[in-house]
Amino acid sequence: MNMDKYGLIGYPLGHSFSIGYFNEKFQNEGINAKYVNFEIPNIENLQEVLASNPDLKGLNVTRPYKEKVIHYLDELSPEAKSIGAVNVIKVTHKGKKTILKGYNSDVIGFTRSIEPLLDTFHKKALILGTGGAAKAVDVGLKSLGIETKYVSRQNLPNVLRYDDITPEIIQEYNVIINCTPVGMYPHADVCPQLPYEAMGSHHLLYDLIYNPDETLFMKQGARQGATVKNGLEMLLLQAFVSWEFWHEA
Repeated sequence: MNMDKYGLIGYPLGHSFSIGYFNEKFQNEGINAKYVNFEIPNIENLQEVLASNPDLKGLNVTRPYKEKVIHYLDELSPEAKSIGAVNVIKVTHKGKKTILKGYNSDVIGFTRSIEPLLDTFHKKALILGTGGAAKAVDVGLKSLGIETKYVSRQNLPNVLRYDDITPEIIQEYNVIINCTPVGMYPHADVCPQLPYEAMGSHHLLYDLIYNPDETLFMKQGARQGATVKNGLEMLLLQAFVSWEFWHEA
């Protein structure tokens, strides 16, 4: 009996959580499948991955390919289309043809994870970063009734730069989500440049990073009395939703 295969594409993948999570799930639940990391230096290598893995049933997608991968897909879920980023691909084999459908589980994972932490005074959020994960976070926050503003190191229209962020802005936007790799292991001694001293107990800092458990961004916020959370629960929820997408009728 052939073993089904699932995997992750991205570069680099040293920090990947998914491989351990899914292989443990398969073992515990007696599922005849394995999960593999496909560390591809270029998105064009996706074709090679598909050609050499005919038992592949699904993929997760991580940085830097959440947006670039769309070009290779046959179909997109409405949510993935509106976000413009994909982190789950369902692979279906029909005869000699391989059909790829893209989904986004980041929105569901993030929304379910942050919602219990939100209070009535959380009305505006800063989203650090403008990539695929940031777009999913933006959709998630707006669905929870929170106004958003992107922050980037680059000059982009309607986007704040880090230099623009004053203590007044920090007081107004008291939900801050880090969607950048800044502070991720092995560079755990850095954090996004913000006026942390302007934060207080009404602030909520959420970091999509989960390695280390407590990033410097989170430590800086906690020092000022802010509520902080890392991205591990979001990742668990997102992985759970990935499995549902792969087995959607």
